Formats: sequence, C-alpha cells, structure tokens
Amino acid sequence: MANDQPEPRNSECSMTNITTPPLPFLPFSKPTIDEATIAAVGEVLRSGWITSGPKVQAFEAQLSGYCGGRPVRTFNSGTCTMEIALRVAGIGPGDEVITTPVSWVATANVIIEVGATPVFADIDPVTRNIDLDKLEAAITPRTRAIIPVYLAGLPVDMDRLYAIARQYNLRVIEDAAQALGSSWKGRPIGSFGDMVSFSFQANKNITTGEGGALVLNNLEEAKLAEKFRLQGVTRSGVDGIDVDVLGGKYNMSDIMAAIGLGQFAKLDAITAHRRALARHYFVQFGSGFEAASGAQLPVADFENSNWHLFQIILPDHGPDTRATFMRQMAELNVGTGFHYAPIHLFSLYRARGFSEGMFPHAETIGRLTVTLPMFYAMTLADVERAVAAVKSILVKEGTPS
Repeated sequence: MANDQPEPRNSECSMTNITTPPLPFLPFSKPTIDEATIAAVGEVLRSGWITSGPKVQAFEAQLSGYCGGRPVRTFNSGTCTMEIALRVAGIGPGDEVITTPVSWVATANVIIEVGATPVFADIDPVTRNIDLDKLEAAITPRTRAIIPVYLAGLPVDMDRLYAIARQYNLRVIEDAAQALGSSWKGRPIGSFGDMVSFSFQANKNITTGEGGALVLNNLEEAKLAEKFRLQGVTRSGVDGIDVDVLGGKYNMSDIMAAIGLGQFAKLDAITAHRRALARHYFVQFGSGFEAASGAQLPVADFENSNWHLFQIILPDHGPDTRATFMRQMAELNVGTGFHYAPIHLFSLYRARGFSEGMFPHAETIGRLTVTLPMFYAMTLADVERAVAAVKSILVKEGTPS
C-alpha cells in the first residue's frame, strides 16, 4: 500500500539553501544631485545660454552673500583659483611660497606655474594641517605668501595664521578646497581673511561636477581675477575690447553654476548631516579603539570642521600597510581612499631637491592615512558597517575596543 503522507522536510537542509544577499558596495564618496537640480540643468540646456551667463552671476551672488558680501568669482576648477590668486597677489619668479606637503599636488603645482618656489613646512601630527611653528621658521626674505590647507575641512588656527602673515607682511591664499561650510570661532571660512579658494569637484561637500570659487578682498582684485579667468580680456561699450594681461580659459559654465545653485541651497543641511555622521563614527569606534588597534582617529572638532573627510591613521605594519588594509576593506564591500601622498616625494619635487626624511610627520601620515566613507546620502547604518569592517581588520578578536 502506498504511503500518501508527505515526507517530513529536513529543516536543516532547507536552511542551508537560504542565503543573505551581500550588502551593496559602500563607496568612500558619492555626490547627491536632486531632481530639482537636474531639472534646472535641463532649463539651462533649453535656454540656449550654456556658457558663463545669468546662472554664473546668480551663483557668485549667493556665494558672496555667504562670504559676508566679499567679491567672489567662479572658475572651472579649484586649482586655477589658487594660481589666479597668486597672480593677483603679484607672486612670481624669485618669490617663495610656503605650504604643506600633505595636500593634493595642485596646491604646490600652482606655485611652480607662476614661476615661484614652493617651500614646505611639516604638519602637526594631531591636526594633520601645516604646523604653524614650522611655517614661521621657514620664512625667509624671499617669502611672499602662505598657502595653508584645511585638510578634511578642519581649519588651522586662523588667529595665529594671520598674526604671522601680518608680522612678516605676507599674502595668505587659503586652500579651503575642502572647507566650504567650515568656520572659525563662529565665522564662516571665506567671510574673513585674505584670498580664499574653494573647490566644487565631484567629491566635495557641494559640487558643480568640476569647478571652484575665489573669494577676493575688493572689486579691483575681482576685476583682475576676471581678466586672468578669460584671456586677459576687458570689454567696453558695444564692441570695445582690450587685453593687457596674459589670461587663460578658466570660466565656469551656466550648466555648472545651475548644479552649484541647487547644491548650495542645501549647504547647511549637508554640513549638519556630515557632523552627525562623524559623531556616529566616534561613538561606534568607542573610547578604546585607538589603544586596541594602534590606529589614530581625527580631531573630534564639531564646531569648526565641515567633516569633508573622516580619516584614520593606520598602525604601521610596513610598506604595504595601507594597500593591504584597502584591499581587505574592499573585500568587505566598503570603499576607502587616501588623502594625500606627500607632495615632496613625487618625482617632480624630488628633482627640485626634496627627499625622504625632510618632513617626517608628513611622510608617516602620508603613508598611513586612510579615508573612510563620508557623504550626504550615507546613513548611520552605513557608518556602523564601515566601523565594523575596520574593527574586523585592525582589532584582534577578544581585544576590548
């Protein structure tokens, strides 16, 4: 007689066939462009005016308002804003400009571009910004300017920086590429000081795809910057044109400015969210993480920094430390980056006389720094994923963190 009863299911076998899909890759950075901004770009494309026009003027006006009414001019990159600032300041052959060796190489390249000599001062190992004591010690009779960099959005001591500049009669060109939304003692970066350069490159807190802005001191400087921005041209009347300085082609388009206007409207929300993500990073890492892992967390500044980046310094396990760590993080589906390799060790700068051992803090941090995910669309759960991945690699099992 046939057995009509169904065979019992093997629950153990059934469970082995159930798999949890992997979480999506978590990049270290990702721009967020809303539908209103996309629509605004479409309107520009339909308008027939897609190069520099009314959107650029509107964007510059918005940025000027944010910077306390100071003149602001936009450009097609953050790099050219620093080069033009140096030209506006009259920096050229025979002059020295002091900057940090830990930055994107553009910071030093622009000094060479204008014919001046880059001089480096080592960094503070805690803030990772230029050490102002070493900066002051590097000043010579040929020093004409300083380019401080606000790494990850954290400003240097602005009071001390400008006291040094006044004492030695130096121009300051702030590389604030990462610092839109940062402040010093309640005042937005860009609203005071000398010339200030911002970047709107794709991974910045707000983006125009590529692009930048330069904050200037007066309309005379702004007019000169405009000449350098567009072939040295000055127009007058209906058909009057003259060229009296050597300029380039650095203007921002209305397409870029339309993106910038949409992004800039959310600057306060973006900054607040990044600070919330950074706070959660510290909570998740916990007070014992540094001792348990040998890694170093950034300065926990929630007043001045816009938290453009969240960077840790890895424990030193040899020349492949960072590469190994980044590969392991990728295997866990979490993206990382590094910002930055020491400029003075690039071949271009070695050829100018720089070598290992000259700036030890920059060399150590430049070799061991890693950037963890940080962007506007991130959630607190994403932070938890990133921290769990870091701990699984750096903290041995059973070690309290």
